[in-house]
Amino acid sequence: MSPAHPLYAAMEPTIFEHMSGLARAHDAINLGQGFPDEPPHRDMIAAAARALAEKSNQYPPAFGLPELRDAVCAFYARRQGLMLTREQVIVTSGATEALAAAILAFVAPGDEVILFQPAYDSYAPMVRRAGGTPVSIALTPPDWRYDAGQLAAAITPRTRVLILNDPLNPAGTVASKAELAMIADACVRHDLVAICDEVWEDVRFDGTPHRSLMSFPGMADRAVKIGSAGKIFGLTGWKTGWLCAPPQMATALGRAHQFLTFTTPPALQWAVAEGLGRPDSWFAPQREGWSASRRRLAEALAAAGFTVLPNAATWFLCIDLAASGIALSDREFSERAVSEAGVASIPVSALFEGDGPRHILRLCFAKEGALLDEAVRRLAAFRDTLHAEKA
Repeated sequence: MSPAHPLYAAMEPTIFEHMSGLARAHDAINLGQGFPDEPPHRDMIAAAARALAEKSNQYPPAFGLPELRDAVCAFYARRQGLMLTREQVIVTSGATEALAAAILAFVAPGDEVILFQPAYDSYAPMVRRAGGTPVSIALTPPDWRYDAGQLAAAITPRTRVLILNDPLNPAGTVASKAELAMIADACVRHDLVAICDEVWEDVRFDGTPHRSLMSFPGMADRAVKIGSAGKIFGLTGWKTGWLCAPPQMATALGRAHQFLTFTTPPALQWAVAEGLGRPDSWFAPQREGWSASRRRLAEALAAAGFTVLPNAATWFLCIDLAASGIALSDREFSERAVSEAGVASIPVSALFEGDGPRHILRLCFAKEGALLDEAVRRLAAFRDTLHAEKA
């Protein structure tokens, strides 16, 4: 038997799979992997059930149902002022597949790809599988700001693609208008393709609307925008996402997509299309619920003596372990906390390549309130145990 490709043979499970596995093994509260605990909106389940019963269950078009592609265009026109056409939208089996299609379509052997760290853990392996070289720019807590000098220094004649995740997972921060303009200007000046992972675009708080990098001058012809129904509706298991790009780029994306998953379950596509067409008021209660959970966890952590970093989006809060009086690294803390305290988390260092902070922990707040309270109680008790060990 031929050996596996060395890239995969040496690869460990993702940090999300690892920590969720430990959570199951120790019957721990899982604040690691990002998914909401509350049941999905009944309208979405009803729409999917109705589609299963009344519509086709055979292969839909490879690029996605026209109804969903049109709904994505209308949703972005209403929420973000983007003017897209059906031909610019390709439906994918989740945003991770969309990322893979985009990287395979636009990264050739020898190309360099700018990644901002911390980064979703599929970016660098996919770049390498396409034959490219990841070039990392480390962002710094607590604000995780983008620096023009660092970006300029990272770009070389071999740079072909820049990947931007905004809002940023795991930090829960959003780029300012000035930062986005700076990144857009660099892409235009250096003729870069921008792969814009914007899956958290509709999970934002504090009243600041999302602005896509695609909307900046010169970017409409060079940006790939990735969205996710799993994040918009809190339905992560549906694995329904999409790519938006100018027509010529969309064709290349479609050619890559057709050899990955080819298509996505049609009933889910019809349900997502129906959901995207609902008025903004329909989305509000879910957003308010997530905002309340964010506030509850932040306040409970602060009251228990943990230092909470700024957050403006996503389902995640980060805590600074060192500033909270904890000497362990984030990896050590998370590994011990899941078995000794019964709380699973994500060490942010696992989402860095090379040097990066080793004292930031990510916690998912899209959970039931009493569960969040109990998780904080357990983490605080575990911290006290660590202090007693040092005494």
